[in-house]
Amino acid sequence: MLKKLLIASFSAAILVATGTGLWVWQGLQTLEKPVALDEPVLFSVPSGAAFSQIARMLEREELVDQSLWLRLHGRLYPDQARIQAGEYEFTDGMTPLDMVAAMVSGDTKHWSVQFIEGWTFSDMRAALARTERLEQVTKDWTDDEIMAAVGAEGEHPEGRFFPDTYLFTSTETDLDLLKRAFNTMSAVLEEEWAGREEGLPYDTPYESLIMASIVERETGAPYEREQVAGVFVRRLQKGMRLQTDPTVIYGMGDKYQGRIGSRDLRTHTPYNTYRIDGLPPTPIALPGREAIHAALNPDDGNALYFVARGDGTHKFSRTLAEHQKAVREFQLNRRKDYRSSPATQSDEDNGSGDQ
Repeated sequence: MLKKLLIASFSAAILVATGTGLWVWQGLQTLEKPVALDEPVLFSVPSGAAFSQIARMLEREELVDQSLWLRLHGRLYPDQARIQAGEYEFTDGMTPLDMVAAMVSGDTKHWSVQFIEGWTFSDMRAALARTERLEQVTKDWTDDEIMAAVGAEGEHPEGRFFPDTYLFTSTETDLDLLKRAFNTMSAVLEEEWAGREEGLPYDTPYESLIMASIVERETGAPYEREQVAGVFVRRLQKGMRLQTDPTVIYGMGDKYQGRIGSRDLRTHTPYNTYRIDGLPPTPIALPGREAIHAALNPDDGNALYFVARGDGTHKFSRTLAEHQKAVREFQLNRRKDYRSSPATQSDEDNGSGDQ
């Protein structure tokens, strides 16, 4: 009799264990079922949050049916419970385990901000201030404070940040992007300087950066960059003034309202290359790699002048007589949609004649 009771008790325990095991197995299987979402969901993981806390948050967001199974999964597989803080994007068809894997790997959602070639540093700061999801820590800082923070204390900020599209996460700040853009420009300039042509009228990489910024602002046609740089290099070598309108505009600052006149050309500023010899003291814009390359590898032609045709391209001339003829052709009878250089956020440059 006792033997029969022991056998019956053992059989019942097996059935209970089997039933419980099946129940747990089925529960864990729900973590591999795709979640139906009408649109992507942003899910934020706070710094220092425990896995069990995140599991319950996922349940509240209806991204898992029961957090119990996710918490159990975390206990069974602790290496799959080491999630990282940040903001994550979950899309239709992902399973709860896919979501966990994304959080463990730190595959956070990225946003982007773009800095355009030819922008000024002021334009760049304005773009950062408008960027959503980016923590603003430099909004009330001076330019000097920013330069000190990026490791260039006492230096002028113009032209020192590389124009590009930068991706960032919700844990980054505007200062992080400024440091990245500054370091990228330093690296690009160093690389291009190493491959420069011989005999250029620059004593330092910074001087070539100044030239690159002028080239960037002078032409909207990429294939003209080397030609424009060639004209400016030859003028410097001959002791001629650069006489380039974008430097005048930069020196005018807020006084510039879309056009420059003869009075502006006569007004002395550190940037008015109609009045000063050589290069201005700093860059006047953010130059891209192509403009930097052109400044360091200019065209070896013989043109000393160029004038805007009005469509973003230029007519290059070897002699003053040829240049004056081109000015009469393209400047005195301007087209309605005339432009001499690429537009930027800070000005729609109508151009009043180059060189």
